[in-house]
Amino acid sequence: MQHTAYDGEQMVLRVAAPKCAARAEPGSFVHLTCDPAIPMRRPLSIMRAEPSEGWVEILYKVLGPGLHALAAHKVGEKISTLGPIGRGFTPHPERPRALLIGGGVGIPPMVFLADRLRGRTDAQWQPLVLMGSEIPFPFRARPSRIVVGGIPDGSIACMPLLDEWGIASRLASRSDFPGCFDGFVTQLADEWLRGLSPEGLAEVEIFACGPTVMLEATAKLARRYGVPCQVSLEEFMACAVGGCAGCTVAVQTAEGPAMKRVCVDGPVFDAYAVFGT
Repeated sequence: MQHTAYDGEQMVLRVAAPKCAARAEPGSFVHLTCDPAIPMRRPLSIMRAEPSEGWVEILYKVLGPGLHALAAHKVGEKISTLGPIGRGFTPHPERPRALLIGGGVGIPPMVFLADRLRGRTDAQWQPLVLMGSEIPFPFRARPSRIVVGGIPDGSIACMPLLDEWGIASRLASRSDFPGCFDGFVTQLADEWLRGLSPEGLAEVEIFACGPTVMLEATAKLARRYGVPCQVSLEEFMACAVGGCAGCTVAVQTAEGPAMKRVCVDGPVFDAYAVFGT
């Protein structure tokens, strides 16, 4: 394993886990043992997975005793890793204009999904990744070299890795970071969606991960523009394998309301099923 520290007590952890890397999908997560003295594992979203090299990367913010213990691990130490767990995102080729919205620690699945979309050949994928944070981003932002129509002038900051991949990205924050859109990431998404023609909107599908309030705002945004939306929920998890049912959420199904476990029935759900129609 190896650790990279960023501002705001954020860490990127790379773990050698060949079986996990081979099966991981955008939206899936791992359940890590932070320290032998702490019995409860921690669920963390996968940001990148490289099957050919056998590693997965995880971004997390150091909060609480468990993640403080995890951050103290040194390069080369072993960590018990259970994963990949959960149902991930399902992009549809008939809607290749994928709008990926990540807020805070919800950014990692969006990076993973963007990585996978650039390797798919079943459509002419045109992903746009929008990220929001009120603390420094877990990378060194820079002006994007990719022009994006519908984005306000001055909103030019991007994630360098995505720019190198040829994937457009923009950043939003109310913390006055240079080059970022001044507002919530959902407001930035609204600006972009508003500029699309009906034909353009017919090709859009939204994917989002972040705080519940952001996901609810994203669902309302999707409803307003009449586009499908998938959200990855964040819930406290004890077992992460469906046994304890401690992470259940109410979901509307064809048979009526039902309680679903975020760990194994999700974490990705249809936004309208979770937040109403």
